[in-house]
Amino acid sequence: MKNILCATDYSQNSVAALRLAHLLTKKFDAKLFVMHVFDIPITLSTVSISHIKKEKRLLIENHNKLKEFCTEHLGDTWEGCSIDFIVEENASVVQGILENATKHKVDLIVVGTKGTSAVKDFLFGSATTAMIKKAPCALLAVPAMSPLEDFKTMVYATDFEQADIFAINKLVRIAKKFNGLIRIVHISTPGEYAGDQQMEWFKEMLKQKVIHGKMEFDLILEEDVFTGLNKYLEKYNARLFAMLERKDSSFYQRFLKTDKVKKMISDTTIPLISFNVGGL
Repeated sequence: MKNILCATDYSQNSVAALRLAHLLTKKFDAKLFVMHVFDIPITLSTVSISHIKKEKRLLIENHNKLKEFCTEHLGDTWEGCSIDFIVEENASVVQGILENATKHKVDLIVVGTKGTSAVKDFLFGSATTAMIKKAPCALLAVPAMSPLEDFKTMVYATDFEQADIFAINKLVRIAKKFNGLIRIVHISTPGEYAGDQQMEWFKEMLKQKVIHGKMEFDLILEEDVFTGLNKYLEKYNARLFAMLERKDSSFYQRFLKTDKVKKMISDTTIPLISFNVGGL
């Protein structure tokens, strides 16, 4: 991992994301881009000298504010790291972040979530979901209340897809930096009788293509898939939850048709990392 981009709006919601991005930057000896996107309301008379002056002034002000934000929440430690500050005027925060992620060949985008649950924001939050679906790389969503700690136990939810293997390979790179254990779990309803056979096939595929000695595999049968997921995350004290995002198929897509799903998702404070199949 060479380049990490952390987007912030200066709010408390993004503090945990900044600290985690900084920690990952040190672990990987990577470059950190700290970014803020602002918008100047557009009017019919927008193309004017006063507008241009206002934009320049805001660019300078936000550049200084980004440095102050890092100093406040990282202390003096950030000065020893490679950090670049990006300030951009864009009507779309999501578009501004994604364009810069592509421009700077970013390997990971880190954002804060408004609520306590990154899982909730991932499934039902419009901004986070939009970025995950379009991101050219992995995206790490960090809840505001998430404590800064090592990823000793990571959980990857699989649906036995070929792309899962590439995603897990990327997750392994993070796990090795933290000497972490990866628990690979498939959660399905009791009606999926072939789950155990698929798991055995998947384990063999991983052994051939992924090198990491600290991996465990579990098959969970649960009528309510998200209830099973929450229990699993709590049982193993997961510190990071990982999954694959793809449009046509993923394990959670099949279970988002009823309102009760929203009630099943716990307010877990662990970060969530999503690997977009297009960025693998």
